[in-house]
This record gives sequence, C-alpha cells and structure tokens, in this order.
Amino acid sequence: MLQLEGGQTQLVDWNQRKGRKEDIQKALKGMGPIKAPGFDGFPALFFQKYWHIVGKDVETSCLGGRDFESTNRIDIVLIPKSSHPKNLVDFRPISLCTILHKLVAKTIANRLQDFIGNCIDSAQSAFVPGRLISDNVLIAYEILHTLRQKRWGKKGLMAVKLDMSKAYDRVEWNYLEKVMLKMGFAERWVALGMKCVSTASYAVNINGIRGRVFHPTRGLRQGDPLSPYLFLICSEGLSALIRKAVGERIIKGVKANDCLLFAESTKEQAIVLKAILQQYEQCSGQCVNFNKSTIFFSLNTQE
Repeated sequence: MLQLEGGQTQLVDWNQRKGRKEDIQKALKGMGPIKAPGFDGFPALFFQKYWHIVGKDVETSCLGGRDFESTNRIDIVLIPKSSHPKNLVDFRPISLCTILHKLVAKTIANRLQDFIGNCIDSAQSAFVPGRLISDNVLIAYEILHTLRQKRWGKKGLMAVKLDMSKAYDRVEWNYLEKVMLKMGFAERWVALGMKCVSTASYAVNINGIRGRVFHPTRGLRQGDPLSPYLFLICSEGLSALIRKAVGERIIKGVKANDCLLFAESTKEQAIVLKAILQQYEQCSGQCVNFNKSTIFFSLNTQE
C-alpha cells in the first residue's frame, strides 16, 4: 500500500558486527550515571564503575540478543506533580527500564543516527542529525505570511496543523515492521528492533510493591532512545502517501511533515487530504486529534 522511495537502505547486519564491542561501551558512556534504575535497582553508574568485572558478561548478553524478555521488564512508578496529589492526573508516570535493555536500544539508536537522514523525507527535521527543526519553523512562518498576504486570485491556499492523538501510544507494530522491511532494512535488523519493542512487559510499582504484570500490543515507549527513530520511520508512511498524491497531481503545492501541511484550499483537495489521513490511520494506528488541530486559510479563499 505504501510506496516508500529512496531505494535500499545500506545497513550492516547486527550479527555481522558482533565483534564491535566498543558500540556497547560507547552506549554505556553516553548514559547518565545516576538516572532512574530498572526494577533490579542497578543504575548505569554501577556498570560504568565496575565494567572491568561485569563488562564481558554484559557484552555477551547484549550482543547475543536472545533473552530479551527478562531484560525488557519495566516498572511504572508514579511521581507526584504536587505536594498533595488527589487524582491520577496529579501523577507523572515514569518507566524504569533495565540498563541491559537501554544498552541494546541505545546501541541500535547510535547506529541509526549514521544513516537515518537518507531514509526520512527532507520535510522532516526532528531527531535527524544534520537537520534543524528551526528550519521548518522559518519555512512555516514564511508560508503563513504568504497566506495572510494573498488577497486576490482564483485559488486560495490553506495550512493544516495536525495534532496526532497519543502518537507514540498508537503505533501499530505490524505496520512499523512492514515499513522497515519496505524501506530495505535487513530482516535480522528489523527483527532485533521489533524485539526491543514487542517483548516489553510492565508492572505498576506503588510504594515498592509491584502489581500485576501486563504486556502491551502496540505503541512505543517515550524516553526510550530508540523510540524517536522508530517514530520517524512510522511517520514516513504519511510522507509517502502525500508524495504519491502529489506525484499523481491530485494534491497541488503540498510540502509536509507529520504536523504541517500546505495545499490549495479547494473542496476536492480537502477530500483527498482527509482520505490520506484516514488511510494512514488505518495502517499505522495514528489518529488526528481534531480538537487540537487547526486550519488556516488565505484571505482569498471562498467560504
């Protein structure tokens, strides 16, 4: 259904680089030493300080990539936002991941940084090395200025600001896996990335007491070093649908990422745009929050 462009992604298979133990060490050095530990209670500082003792076992565990379930167990703790919390909204949920899982996820993320810019549409700037999200802000400002100044002409213009409802939580794993394969990622690499996502189990920890363990069926975990890159790949599906519509000339003048769309403001193009968003929602699980989304029209747009 999605026609992703750009050819095959050049990526060395994880198993072809088992000897690169320095990747694991680099990921560990990049971690905050006393940030929240996992359910086992070990912070990154322990592994950084005693690497000469535990390093070999950690490298074997991470590079082997087998026992994901035991290292991908996550405690959810509730941090109060105020001194006297009364309702659930007064707490901020924090996921406590094990350092072993963070090492695998951060190592994959570090490697993705090297080539993610070759895979993602040029209109997407966030989390892509070498691109500045401020560039999109400046472009958006210039286009919105053009919309405000356009008072004449038969064809009006519109800018659509989209807010995706619970964007990370709604990502469908099956869709994400198929997009990665379609983009040309190695099958073993895709399997490794999906294991990081799909083997997670959660338990709510209240006052040191772990509750019932449950397993998610979709979504990405916010705060995980791998999640921003996987979400970029997820969003590339929307970019591909829009590029296809532009190529078929059923939408004119669209430059897009997953937040801002610019087009001619006609009923026909609005219908096409809505159909694209519906198709993207059916495939990826992403859903537009229309209460937080906005449409701007140029002054010459007919009612």
